[in-house]
Amino acid sequence: MPYGGRAPPWRCGTALHNPSAPFDELTQITPVDSHLYAAQVPDHWQQGRGAFGGLVVAYLVRALEASNPAPGQRLRSITAELCGPTQPGPAELRTEVLRQGSGTAVLAVRLLQGGEVQAHATAVFGRDRTTDRDGCDLRPPVQAAWQDLPLSPVGPPHGPVFTQFFAFRTLDALPFVGAPARATLGWIAPRHPGPVVDCAYVAACADAWWPVLFTGAGSARPMATIAFTLQFLGDLSRLSSAIPLQFVAQSIAVAQGHAVEFRELWSEDGQLVALNQQTIAVIR
Repeated sequence: MPYGGRAPPWRCGTALHNPSAPFDELTQITPVDSHLYAAQVPDHWQQGRGAFGGLVVAYLVRALEASNPAPGQRLRSITAELCGPTQPGPAELRTEVLRQGSGTAVLAVRLLQGGEVQAHATAVFGRDRTTDRDGCDLRPPVQAAWQDLPLSPVGPPHGPVFTQFFAFRTLDALPFVGAPARATLGWIAPRHPGPVVDCAYVAACADAWWPVLFTGAGSARPMATIAFTLQFLGDLSRLSSAIPLQFVAQSIAVAQGHAVEFRELWSEDGQLVALNQQTIAVIR
């Protein structure tokens, strides 16, 4: 029997999480063996045939962070591919340290269900270095305070099932209204965030917003993120989970049914938190 004589994670009999649990509890993982973790993917977090991609990436982040033994190294970048639809129920996460240095570490992770890889990622961890060249050429989006904006009606049945667990406040047109747009902006946060803002939280927020192409579509069209790269740039310890993040996305190019979007997340006080690039497949 694999896993050092232990039963595979999908035989452990652990109950599925309450889908309305705080985000940190929802995405918790359990160590099974060296570089092997078990997760329970909740129901009601679907986006199409599989689980919402931001939730899947959050599990990958949790496993990567748990596997990096170097103190003082923080997650700086993750690049993930969502190979297949992750289903509600047990999943296993296998990690590998590709290189461990005193200042930088590179790790890999695979999420498997029934022996099949549904998602995988590589990540770079790094310690804090010199700050004498710090700066940012981007500027935070100019928008209304989040307290002055109503919640946007993008949850079910108007949007994917998982959107019921996020609070969207948009300053632009809603999805599927046929409005020409190359960008969208607003505020985003989980409805049940938990006590802290961490890398898994940021990854979910980066992916939760609808593709810019949805705004220009006159009716619902299936699309799916297939590649996801996220750089963490802000000091997450300064952020409060009671305050949503500013969000802005730009559609850069579309070719042969594949779109590229650049996304930014900012704190309420205008600090850049993360940059995200996604490749989105227009399924039909």
